[in-house]
Amino acid sequence: MCFANFEVKSETLKVEQLDVLHVSIEYFPAAKAGGLADVVGALPKYLNENNFDTAVVIPKHHTTWILAQKWNPVYKGKVKIGSKVYLFSISSHDDFDSHALYVLDLPGLFDRQSIYIDTETGYGYTDDHLRNIVFQTAVLEWLNSMRQYPKTLHCHDHHTGLIPFMINHCTQYQKLNKIPTVFTIHNGAYHGAFDWKDADLLPSFDRNAKGLLDWDNQINPLACGVKCCWKLTTVSPGYMDELRYDSNGLESLFNQEKDKSVGVINGIDTGVWNPATDTRLDTVYKKSIATFKQANKKALAEEFDFDIRLPLVTFIGRLAYEKGAQILPDLFCRYLDKQQDVTFLVLGTGDKNTEKLLTNVQKMYPQNIQVRIGYDESLAHQLYAGSDFLLMPSKVEPCGLNQMYAMRYGTIPIVNNVGGLRDTVIDLQKKDGYGICFQKATVFSAMDAVQRAAGIYQDSKEMKRLQKKVFELDFSWNASAQQYADIYQTLR
Repeated sequence: MCFANFEVKSETLKVEQLDVLHVSIEYFPAAKAGGLADVVGALPKYLNENNFDTAVVIPKHHTTWILAQKWNPVYKGKVKIGSKVYLFSISSHDDFDSHALYVLDLPGLFDRQSIYIDTETGYGYTDDHLRNIVFQTAVLEWLNSMRQYPKTLHCHDHHTGLIPFMINHCTQYQKLNKIPTVFTIHNGAYHGAFDWKDADLLPSFDRNAKGLLDWDNQINPLACGVKCCWKLTTVSPGYMDELRYDSNGLESLFNQEKDKSVGVINGIDTGVWNPATDTRLDTVYKKSIATFKQANKKALAEEFDFDIRLPLVTFIGRLAYEKGAQILPDLFCRYLDKQQDVTFLVLGTGDKNTEKLLTNVQKMYPQNIQVRIGYDESLAHQLYAGSDFLLMPSKVEPCGLNQMYAMRYGTIPIVNNVGGLRDTVIDLQKKDGYGICFQKATVFSAMDAVQRAAGIYQDSKEMKRLQKKVFELDFSWNASAQQYADIYQTLR
């Protein structure tokens, strides 16, 4: 199948002896749209610290970071998809010490600056199912060429959900079928389903196994991954529970496969998110949490011109329905109509109508609302450090990383009690609690929570106690990486 091979280099030999190969569409810092990138960027590093030889392969998106790197070519190949032949190449990164990173170059399919959104139309790419099929098939073609295979394949989200099926039921990849597969769902709302008329895009497969591809009369990569993987994980125990009663039609499947399922809470990379060394901050942490918080809040107040004496409640993230962003304009208006004892600050981009409404609300209450449309990684770090509270009114939150970043920097979370938020934030009213939780992603529930926060802020002693409490919590990857290491060991 391969039309050419580069001379096999040491990087390729390393891959052939891997304990785990992660296959993903996203990876931080190369290509990020959400939490998937953060997880795939951090977990391999922590696994390698647990003596697992781990690598990652992603498509070669034309992001600024990827194009700026030096890449070492290690393999060339081709795959036939339908009636068309796609040439591809794989290169490794020269400067990664903790784990190997590989990019798979597919000209015409992934050589785009945006991972998911067509920048000309503002909508998702219309050829996503084709792109994902070619990527997965090319990865398997590469594996087929190896003298020794990775001991485990770890596939992430629906973009890679066909791999466990293909290594078992596609003739040309069946020699890979003894490799254990772990399939992790980061966001079960997206299934990647496409019509059966495109079944010929898949490599030749045993038609007796077509039921493994099917869900609701479509080819459903997410459902296929759930059915065919050896072990199914999600990014929190709470989200695993939720998928069994709310997963866009796959509820019965998640209940059926519960014996091989486990929720593993994500961690955060405490090397990147370190208040004592974070170069993105105006002031790093030294000895006093209160001094650290006040100095960074002052820097924000100078940039955004708000009253530093008021509690700062921040929203950071996509302005999307699942994040509860649609309630923010009404929440801000209703709250500030009654009292102006809080400053709200928003950093995010997404739904254009929500963006417009937030901008309009800012004009109505310029002293109490600041909105920054877009995303700025450095500003996000500064906001985690300088805010008093972080608001997450998510309707769906498989794990959530923002609340962990916030607490790492001494910021108290205000969250809807769903998914991973339920697993990581304990309400103040409970024993050993340290956050503010509400039960529905509604304007009125969120208003009550913000009022609780404003009340707590008035008690400086309690605020300092809570800041210290959340600051000292451990949300590193250490425990989670060990859980994954144990999973890999049991599959061998």
